[in-house]
Amino acid sequence: MKLAITSKGNKLDSQFDLRFGRTAWFCVYDRELDTTQFVLNENYDSKMGAGNKTAELVANLGVKQVISGDFGPKAKTLLEKLDIKMIVINEEKSSVQDILNKLKN
Repeated sequence: MKLAITSKGNKLDSQFDLRFGRTAWFCVYDRELDTTQFVLNENYDSKMGAGNKTAELVANLGVKQVISGDFGPKAKTLLEKLDIKMIVINEEKSSVQDILNKLKN
């Protein structure tokens, strides 16, 4: 199963991003293969609809769970429709690696 973590950068030591639709990057973690891949969120600076476009992006990546600090109402609705679980954490000082370590333990 794949999950995505919102990130301010494209490295494991990058800071976790509390924003979903406007996050710059996603760290996509494949639990079965124990691999990570960083994917640019090209919707981060969209004038409108960033949340929905970003929800479609993670769905196209095959993600089944997303970890972020917040999800807008439109993104929440679409993610629920796409059967993608949303996990909210408020650890803005954490790195992506910190969050991955918690997941693995």
